[in-house]
Parts: sequence; structure tokens; C-alpha cells
Amino acid sequence: MMNTQAIRIEDYTYELPENKIAKYPLQNRSDSKLLVFNQNIREYSFNDISSLLPPNSLLLFNNTKVIQARLNFQKQTGANIEIFCLEPVEPSDIAMIFQAKEKATWKCIVGNSKKWKEGSLSRDIYVNGTEVHLSISREKNMEDTQLIQFCWNSKDVSFGDLLDAIGNIPIPPYLNRKSEAIDTFRYQTVYSNHKGSVAAPTAGLHFTDEILAQIRKNNIHTAPVTLHVGAGTFKPVKSALIGEHEMHIEHFFVDMPTLDLILKYEEDITSVGTTTVRTLESLYWLGVKLLENKNELYVNQWDAYHLPQHYNLQEAIGRLKQYLIDEKRNILESHTGILIAPGYDFKVVNRLITNFHQPNSTLLLLVSAFTKGDNWKRIYDYALTHDFRFLSYGDSSLLYRGEESTQSKY
Repeated sequence: MMNTQAIRIEDYTYELPENKIAKYPLQNRSDSKLLVFNQNIREYSFNDISSLLPPNSLLLFNNTKVIQARLNFQKQTGANIEIFCLEPVEPSDIAMIFQAKEKATWKCIVGNSKKWKEGSLSRDIYVNGTEVHLSISREKNMEDTQLIQFCWNSKDVSFGDLLDAIGNIPIPPYLNRKSEAIDTFRYQTVYSNHKGSVAAPTAGLHFTDEILAQIRKNNIHTAPVTLHVGAGTFKPVKSALIGEHEMHIEHFFVDMPTLDLILKYEEDITSVGTTTVRTLESLYWLGVKLLENKNELYVNQWDAYHLPQHYNLQEAIGRLKQYLIDEKRNILESHTGILIAPGYDFKVVNRLITNFHQPNSTLLLLVSAFTKGDNWKRIYDYALTHDFRFLSYGDSSLLYRGEESTQSKY
């Protein structure tokens, strides 16, 4: 059995030329190329996706919405200070903080922080026609982040209103450019619904309302989960061994009807994106924890490699459903730090729609685990030599769960 913690990250790298990184989205979302892997490799357009998914199957997607999490302030000296809101602290509930009035505290990354040594920063802004004085102060320095308190002088303006008025969409750092008007709507999926992410679930950026309608017309059921994507999704693996890498934590929500559909369509489930995979696979392990009478309704980084593996999906998800019934709740709320890498045994997902990821990343490890063996190398070699566009605004792939043996080269 593979020792996942002993995996060397240097075995999961490849050369990604700068000109392969898509800096901007295509004019039409669904015009992206689509690589299909099912032991062999074929090439399509994303417009074909509805005909490539099997009828009477289930498609699950992440309906989180990216917030305009970057705000700019200027010191009297002229120095620009950027505040990147990562995670709510007070109130800590992701929904409540956007409704907060007069003050809110976030864990933030502060850009150009050396220029901001003391005191508060402020700016006067207009929100929905109302003049508002907004100030920020540092409450606590942490290892890579700072706790920033926002205060403003209007009971009629929420924190969500402030972000909408002056915030910028936090596009990925590897695009090496500032966000532009096009990013405001193109760095969101058409089905985004629940505010809370600081990075988009980019596999979903290719979908249009028309494609979703065709998918449903083809008797493919669709359902949402919500996982709020954190900046940790871009966190590179800097340690030599995977066992030394600390995985980021992300919060997710799944309702009872979606749990019912997972049970109904067992062994015929397509996940849109790695964030949806993390959510779906975490559901299984939450069920296992409940079956094992563990009082932890969250998933740690290595739980999937240490917990019992013998429970089937019906047992695990059924136990989760019973938990919700007992608690008189319709929505499961939890968080996960699951690390999916070679050696992981998938319990829920059968097919994966995903973009092409950075070298030396946990997302590439997930793709490798899903496709098995060295198939990820075949897939990425094909994409690099056939003009596929990479990363968030890049092209897409539909991957079937792999087998240990490989067939022809492509």
C-alpha cells in the first residue's frame, strides 16, 4: 500500500511555460477546449459536454460566490496599502459578516505592510449614494496574516455593501496583473449564489445557462454544494515530502436533498471541480466518524488514511442524514482539511471536470490520485503539446477515475 505521506513533491512537477497560462478568459465561456480522459485521451470543445456525460447521472457543482476581497487604502505619505480579506473573525459566520453593520474583523493579508507601521488608515467613500467614513486598524499580527478591524459610520451600510462598492475581485497571483472590469463577472460561475470565496471554483467557469439547460434536457440531474474557497488553494507545496505539508481548511455546506441524490446516483457522479471533490469525499468521512462514534464533525488532513475503510457509501451518507434528522437540521455545515493524493481511495466521485493545475500543487496531486499511476503525466503532456490553455482561465478536462494499468500513450 502506498505511503502517501512519503510522496516527494518533485515527482509531481512539470515545466509550465508562461505562454501556456491563460491571462484572460475567452470571449465565450464554453468555447474552451475539453480534454477527455478515459484511459485514452480525446479532444473536444466544452460545448460538447452535455453529450459526453452519461444520461441518468448526477452532476454536482460548487455554487460559492467570489467576494471582492481586495481593498486599497492610501497613507498620507502616498504609500498604497492593500488589504486582502481571507477569513471572517467577528462575526465568524460567513453569512452574518456580510450583514454586519458599523464594524467587522477579518483575517487578512496586508500588502506593503512595512509602510504601515502604526495607527489606523481611513478613506471616505460613497455606498449607494451615502457618504461613509471607513477606517481600519490592526488588532493582531499572526504568522502570515493580520487581524484587521473595519469600522464605518453608517448603520444603513453593511460590510457586504462596502465590498461591493470599493472591493476588487482577487484574481489569482499567477496571472501577474491587476483585476479588470471583465474579472468582476467572468471570475464567477453563472450559478454562483453564496458569497464567501476568495478564489473561484474555476472548473465551473466554462458552464453557461444554455449548457446547463441542455445537460438537464439530456436527463442529467444537477445539484449544488457550497464550499468557500480560500487563498490556501494557491498555497504551493514547499516541503520535500507531502507528509510535511499543512493543508488549508475550507468551510462547506450540503443540504439534505443533495445527500439524497448522492445516494440515488451512487457510482454515477460527476464532480465539477476539485473543491466539489473535496466536499463530496469529506461527506463520506464525516459519516464514517459518526459511525465510529467520534465527536468530530469535520475532516482533518489525514483522516481519510487512518479511519476505517470498510463502510459503503450508503452507510456513511445514511448516517449523516440521520444526524441531520436528529439535530432537526436540513443543511450540514462543516469544514475540511482533507488532502487527496496518490494512495487515496475515492468513495463518491466517478468523473471529474477540472482545469489544468500548477506544478507542485495539491490540486495536481488530487488529479494524479484520481487518474491513477502516471496517467496525469500523459494528460498534461498531451495538453502542453496540443495548445491547451492552463490554470484558472484556461481550458478544461473531463477525467474518468483511472485504473492502475495504462493503455496506449494517448
